[in-house]
Amino acid sequence: MKNFIIFHLSRNKDLAEKIANIAGIPLGKCEIDRFADGEILVRNLSDIKGKTVYVVQSTGQNSSDSLMELLIAIDAFKNSACKEVVAVIPYYGFSRQDRVARKGEPITAKLVAHSLQAAGADRVICIDLHTQQIQGFFSCPVANLETYDLFGEYFIKRFKELGIKENEIVVVSPDHGSDVRVRDLSSLFSHADIAVISKRRPAPNQSEVVGVVGDIKDKTCLIIDDIIDTGGTINNAVDAMFKKGAKDVFVCATHAVFSKGNVIDKRVKEIVVTDTLQTKLEGVKVITVANLLANYIMTE
Repeated sequence: MKNFIIFHLSRNKDLAEKIANIAGIPLGKCEIDRFADGEILVRNLSDIKGKTVYVVQSTGQNSSDSLMELLIAIDAFKNSACKEVVAVIPYYGFSRQDRVARKGEPITAKLVAHSLQAAGADRVICIDLHTQQIQGFFSCPVANLETYDLFGEYFIKRFKELGIKENEIVVVSPDHGSDVRVRDLSSLFSHADIAVISKRRPAPNQSEVVGVVGDIKDKTCLIIDDIIDTGGTINNAVDAMFKKGAKDVFVCATHAVFSKGNVIDKRVKEIVVTDTLQTKLEGVKVITVANLLANYIMTE
């Protein structure tokens, strides 16, 4: 893979290094500086002429700065005569602004897509986009890799260690937006059932449970979602599970934003997330998406 090179910016340093090691791709070097007024400068320090450049940067955690770093870096790589730039965005920030929910709102996920292409991104690789429709905001190829296999592999082994039988497991969607994830994850178990939480959002970062569809009494519930931010959705789902007679509750989510820290209900048996964002929180198990990304890159 001598014509490939991979860079990281301020986010995902450890993940980029893991991908490079697995895929056998050299790590490039760049400088990231900030002027006194906060303007960002990214300078390429590697020979990338004629090479495919993979730049790894989640646009969460200080989302605006992370996005600007990525846009500026793409332009810097294009100016260094590379063959193409592939934006590897493990967590696509602004993804929840994917439609006009209230009059006067922007479609920021679409704006970000257009900005990435304007900067010069030739292709994009993401993990568990908040909604599939975001792919349609791009005119360049977009790969959306899914993590349910990673969670399935982990929890099949974990439940076996804990002596939990598969017919005692219910995979739970905390809202209708995770229905597909629930279906895909539950298909990896032999006899797992499915349940769905019905909720409404009175305002951003607020949610209320309306009802629970499915039998969860005396069952081990595994809640799956794409993002944990303030924890409100998960905590409401957990509370609803126990009120309906759940025996135990486990939680897994791809993107560990945790903007308020780990505020997840202490009754949750285990919380499992991935390293699409750099998260180190007590009581949270992190599994890597490095193999997922490296294997995809190696097959291109």
